[in-house]
Amino acid sequence: MNKSYIIKGARILGGEPADILVRDGQIERIGTGLDEAGAEAVEAAGLIALPGLVDLHTHLREPGREDAETVESGTKAAAMGGYTAVHAMANTDPVADTAGVVEQVWRLGREAGYCDVQPVGAVTRGIRGEQLAELGAMADSAAGVRVFSDDGHCVSDAVIMRRALEYVKAFDGVVAQHAQEPRLTEGAQMNEGEISARLGLGGWPAVAEEAIIARDVLLAQHVDSRLHVCHVSTAGSVEIIRWAKSKGCRVTAEVTPHHLLLNDACAETYDPIYKVNPPLRTADDVTALRHALADGTIDCVATDHAPHPVEAKETEWAVAAMGMIGLETALPVVQEAMVETGLLDWAGVADRMAFRPARIGRLSGQGRPLEAGEPANITLYDPAPRRPVNPLGMTSKSRNTPYVGLELPGRIVATFLRGRPTVLEGKLQ
Repeated sequence: MNKSYIIKGARILGGEPADILVRDGQIERIGTGLDEAGAEAVEAAGLIALPGLVDLHTHLREPGREDAETVESGTKAAAMGGYTAVHAMANTDPVADTAGVVEQVWRLGREAGYCDVQPVGAVTRGIRGEQLAELGAMADSAAGVRVFSDDGHCVSDAVIMRRALEYVKAFDGVVAQHAQEPRLTEGAQMNEGEISARLGLGGWPAVAEEAIIARDVLLAQHVDSRLHVCHVSTAGSVEIIRWAKSKGCRVTAEVTPHHLLLNDACAETYDPIYKVNPPLRTADDVTALRHALADGTIDCVATDHAPHPVEAKETEWAVAAMGMIGLETALPVVQEAMVETGLLDWAGVADRMAFRPARIGRLSGQGRPLEAGEPANITLYDPAPRRPVNPLGMTSKSRNTPYVGLELPGRIVATFLRGRPTVLEGKLQ
C-alpha cells in the first residue's frame, strides 16, 4: 500500500493555507484541520503548493553523451527543481528518430522513477533536415511520442517542414521548431549588435530567428497544423507570434528562464558560460519576453536544460559549446523575473510552468489542478529565502549554470510524483 501524507498549511497557488491529504497516488481531500490515522504529516506553513512542474525542453543526453548527463541524473535534477515531467529532446547519439530509441529513453525514465520522461522524436532522420524520420512509428510506440523536434538544428527546408506539419496531424502531434536560419548564422557567436561589434564576436542577428518563425506560422496556418516555437528570444519574434495567434494560427511558444533574466551584456566577460543558442539578447528583448509571457503570447517556460562536461565550457569562447543547465534554478529565476516584478502571480506561474506545457505536450496525467481526485503531482516551494547559486550543490552531472554566485530567491522543499515524494525537506528521496 502506498504511504499517505497530509501536507499541512500549504498555500495552494499562493492562496489561503489549506491541508492536502494524499493517498494512493491521488489528492483525496483538501481542507483545514485535516487529520488522518497513519498519514505522515508534512509541515508546509508558508510554502506555496504548485502542480508538479512540466518541462517541454530538456536535454538528458542519453544515449551517447552520458559524460554530460544521464536520464537518471537529469531526472534527479528535475525533481530537485520541482518537476514531475520532462520532455527529452531528440539530439542524442544515436538520434531519437526511431521507435526503438524513443522507447529506450522512455524505459530509462520509468526505471529511474524521479519524474515522467516523455521522449521528443526527431523530425528528420539523423536531424540532418533531409528526410522525415519515422514519425508515425514513434507516435505508435510505447513512448507515445507527440512532440517532434530537430532541436539544435532548424528544419530549414520549407518543403520538409510542410510535410512534417501535415504528417503529425494524423495523431494530434506538434512540430517544435528550433528557429535559426542557418545561412544567416554562419560563424555566429552571440547576439548581433553594438556589443558583438565591440567584442569582435560574430553576430547572430534577430532576423535569423524571426524569418523562420514567420515562414513556419504561415505554413502551419496553410495546413492547419500545430506548431510550437522553441526558446523564443527576440521582441520581433514575439510580435510575429502575437500576429499569428490573432489570425487563428495554431502556434504555441516557449521562453527559457535565462532569456527572461540575462542579456547580451553578460558576454562582455568573455566567459563561455554565457554562450547559448539562441544567444542572450538585449535588455529590451528581455523586457518584451517577460511581458509576452505575462500576457500569454508566449505560452510557457521551458528550461532548455543543456548540460556539458567541464572541458566543453572552460575553454575559449569561439570553440566552447553552446548551452546552460536550468532545471534546478528555473522556478527561482521565474520568481525573480516574473513574480517579484509583479508580472505574474503564483497561479500564473502554475499556468506557464505546469498547465500549459502539459497541454502542449499532450501529457494527460500531468499539469492537473490541485483538487480532490486529481493525481498527486505536487511541488512545495518556499519563496522566502535568498541565497547565491552554488553549482557544486547541484544534482545534475554538469555544472554549466550561468547563475554562479548570483543571489536568487526561493527553494524547492518537496516534490511529489503521484503521491510519492521524490524530494522531501529539500533532499532527494
